[in-house]
Amino acid sequence: MISGPAIVLAAVSLSLVMTLAWWVVVSSGRSGWADTFWSYGTGLVGVGAVLWSAGGALGERAWLVIALLALWALRLGTHIARRTLSGGDDPRYAELRRGWGERYRSQLFVFLLIQGVAALVLVVAALAAAGNPAPLGIGDLLGVVIALLALAGEAVSDAQLKAFKADRGNAGAVCDVGLWSLSRHPNYFFEWLYWLAYVPIGLSLAYPWGWLTLLAPVMMYWLLVHVSGIPPLEAHMLRSRGDRFGAYQQRVRAFWPIPR
Repeated sequence: MISGPAIVLAAVSLSLVMTLAWWVVVSSGRSGWADTFWSYGTGLVGVGAVLWSAGGALGERAWLVIALLALWALRLGTHIARRTLSGGDDPRYAELRRGWGERYRSQLFVFLLIQGVAALVLVVAALAAAGNPAPLGIGDLLGVVIALLALAGEAVSDAQLKAFKADRGNAGAVCDVGLWSLSRHPNYFFEWLYWLAYVPIGLSLAYPWGWLTLLAPVMMYWLLVHVSGIPPLEAHMLRSRGDRFGAYQQRVRAFWPIPR
């Protein structure tokens, strides 16, 4: 199932998707379109890569991976698109734009191409999971349970944050209700958890390519916790919420939804 031509085609396709995302963001002034294109693009290219690699001989596991990719892309991409259309924007990009200054356009272009590389890693992990030749078993069931739990948890996190922001009485406050009382970024935790689902689906002692599924959760953890997720967002929150967010940081863990 790991096909060289499919990976090359996926790389080219994702580069085009993120180039289009850059043009839309710069033209509209709304950074939310970047993650919208990334989510839909990763899902679409991932599905296409699985179909291409299978060469018309799709097995049950390949269909399972296609279904999981489609569910993830539709949920996340649609959520971000709706938020962007309503006028909301991603504070992480505002923080990056502040730091980049006059180099914003060129730096954003490079940043989005790097996002395309990250998407390619996820596509490769999905391809590895889809190509596992072993019969469907407990690992696939475990993967589906993890993926559905992650999708539901991320949807609940997003809904709780949206409801909190919609209450005018919470203006200037820090969301610390529901899942946000257990983790400062429960949506990031569940996003990481979703990509962990491909590991039990793809791992098999007789299938060496299955280890590539580990690339997805490892990379997502690194990006979300140390690079483009938590650091710029928390810098923005400290600037906009000050001591309120500082106190929240002391009470609640950044990533893992475990009480202190």
